[in-house]
Amino acid sequence: MKRLILFALPFLSLQAMAQKPEDTEFYKPVPPKVTPGKTFSDAPSDAFILFDGKNLDQWVSVKDKSKPAAWTVADGAFTVKKGTGNIETKKSFLNYQLHLEWKIPANITGKGQARGNSGLFLASTGGGDDGYELQILDNYNNDTYVNGQAGSIYKQIIPLATVNKKPGEWQTYDVVWTAPTFNTDGSLKSPARVTVFFNGVLVQNNITLEGPTQYIGKASYKKPHGACPIKLQDHGDPSEPISFRNIWIREL
Repeated sequence: MKRLILFALPFLSLQAMAQKPEDTEFYKPVPPKVTPGKTFSDAPSDAFILFDGKNLDQWVSVKDKSKPAAWTVADGAFTVKKGTGNIETKKSFLNYQLHLEWKIPANITGKGQARGNSGLFLASTGGGDDGYELQILDNYNNDTYVNGQAGSIYKQIIPLATVNKKPGEWQTYDVVWTAPTFNTDGSLKSPARVTVFFNGVLVQNNITLEGPTQYIGKASYKKPHGACPIKLQDHGDPSEPISFRNIWIREL
């Protein structure tokens, strides 16, 4: 047995010597060139602008998708107009990188879930509040259930940290969304996954979702879907409504 080992060693050395660095170097396909924004929040050159500070031309009312979004645009931002319902993008998306900025008003009132409540639905699978919700809420000094605070995947996954700024200050979500896939018979092939940075802090780390948001009961994948719009929620709270600005997306 010892002789076999001694004879094998020179053979292995010759194999290693025959390999070259070039054997594991690749030159194609060449990644597309993308010019980054001047700051982390600025849209890169390949981004699709969902809100440019001027109008809601890329959004429609969820109540009636033939009608434009009825929220209020002013001073480079738009604000929830209570009672008008949710709004969603005209365009549908599959996998993407999304940047969105939101602000709770400085004079916010209420407590718990009734304190600046809204939601970013990463894929709107139907009317109303159907879809996968990333919660928006004032948690700077406001306690609630942890899978319902800002940065949580609502009623599913708590955030890794609480990083809310004070009401009246702009906050950011940077999201990487991987849509679920389904087999031809409608059964789940691969679940949705999401990574979320909240004010630059990682709060969801490529987590797997159990299904679309379910207010009562456990989430599950009940029906297959493909590309979906992105939706923002009019929660209907009596407290002052929240505002949004600088929304862009990169399809992946």
